[in-house]
Amino acid sequence: MFDVPTEIVLLLAFAAFAAGFIDSIAGGGGLIVVPALLLAGFSPAEALGTNKLQGLFGTGAATLTYAAKGQVDLRKQAPMALIAFLGGGLGAMLASVLPGEFLRIVIPFVLIAIALFFALKPNMDDVDRAERLKPFLFGLTIVPAIGFYDGVFGPGAGSFYMLAFVTLAGYGVLKATAHTKLLNFGSNVGGFTVFALAGVVGWKIGLMMALMQIVGARLGAGLAVKIGARLIKPLLVITCVALAIRLLADPAIRCG
Repeated sequence: MFDVPTEIVLLLAFAAFAAGFIDSIAGGGGLIVVPALLLAGFSPAEALGTNKLQGLFGTGAATLTYAAKGQVDLRKQAPMALIAFLGGGLGAMLASVLPGEFLRIVIPFVLIAIALFFALKPNMDDVDRAERLKPFLFGLTIVPAIGFYDGVFGPGAGSFYMLAFVTLAGYGVLKATAHTKLLNFGSNVGGFTVFALAGVVGWKIGLMMALMQIVGARLGAGLAVKIGARLIKPLLVITCVALAIRLLADPAIRCG
């Protein structure tokens, strides 16, 4: 890996902190990090691999923060995280052979629809509601599908997990956010494993960014627990719309 100038290192550190903060609440951290890595001169493959490395520390830190606050039971949800890991790994392995053009066209409009759902649906709060899909079926169908998508393409995976937890599992917004981070962590580890084996991870920069991800993620998750849906809901809407606009403006980008 080439030497990175000091000012670019500082830019990447700030990008990682901001991504960790936003991603811990509403997802979409790759929207910030991947363009920053590309700007720093990383190849697309290196940018994606390094993003997965630093991102898994952010999602891991956010998950532990939510768990410490009693929002997610890590032991009970471990099987779902493992399924997300397998889905993310399989998706990353097939990313180079599956056509991505359809996803690049469709996903921005899906993200806008998710933003409208969370913005307009009444009674979107932290209260759990009736589940429409049993945990066993949820884990066997929804989790691997979104984990696979996270490995293949990536943008909006956290938003898809959120939507599934709220509409199908009946979770309140805060509880859905906490469980989303755990599954995001699982699929991130799966994708990262594939990129690491392929040798396209910038370890030094990635680990530096990982430290900033941890700081941002812990801060963001802590605020989310304190404020709840009043913070999560608007930030999720803004993130979905911003990610959709970014994808529409530059269809070649893949946030991983």
